[in-house]
Amino acid sequence: MIKRIIGLSVILTIGGIILVSFTSGKSTNLSTYSTAGLDLYYIAPNFNEIEDDVEEETINTFFSPELGKGYTGFKEALAFKESRKDYGIVNQFGYMGKYQFGIGTLALIGIKSKNTFLNSPELQERAFYANLSRNKWILRKDLKWFTGKRINGVLVTESGVLAAAHLAGPGAVKKYLRSGGVEGFADAFGTTIRYYMKRFAGYDTSSVVPDRKAKA
Repeated sequence: MIKRIIGLSVILTIGGIILVSFTSGKSTNLSTYSTAGLDLYYIAPNFNEIEDDVEEETINTFFSPELGKGYTGFKEALAFKESRKDYGIVNQFGYMGKYQFGIGTLALIGIKSKNTFLNSPELQERAFYANLSRNKWILRKDLKWFTGKRINGVLVTESGVLAAAHLAGPGAVKKYLRSGGVEGFADAFGTTIRYYMKRFAGYDTSSVVPDRKAKA
């Protein structure tokens, strides 16, 4: 009985080898394969968005239970993403301080001296609030219209919109929201409005008062 089993196994093995050798020797007719009629257009997410979806540990570093989900937690989470909370840093594109402000934005909120700004943590905190207040006024209608809706799979929240406005400017965020996410934006590092809206969603920024003429 055992000899029969062994003999049968040998026969099956030899037969399998012969079959594979014949199969592999055949040529494949590629003319039967076609992409005609197939939808080959797609949008690949940038690396930040991939990171946002798969690296939960990294995501958690932006939220501190001690700081909570109010204004303080929001601004410190954003500052960590922008500069690792470094008041004195200037990046290769000239953006400055803890919240990485550009010269043009600082001028809008009444700050003209780069050195004064970099050397004053207090001024940087006031600048962040003033810019947030100004952006909230500019986007007041959009916040009313879109908060609670989903765009590109991301729930629109006030804090997410304000964070995106800090990244891209309120004008770019308006275009993004009103186009249903079609008109996007990415900074020099490839960071998008969608990424910031998702990353900084769900904070309570109701304490920020909308002010068209906000100054630091």
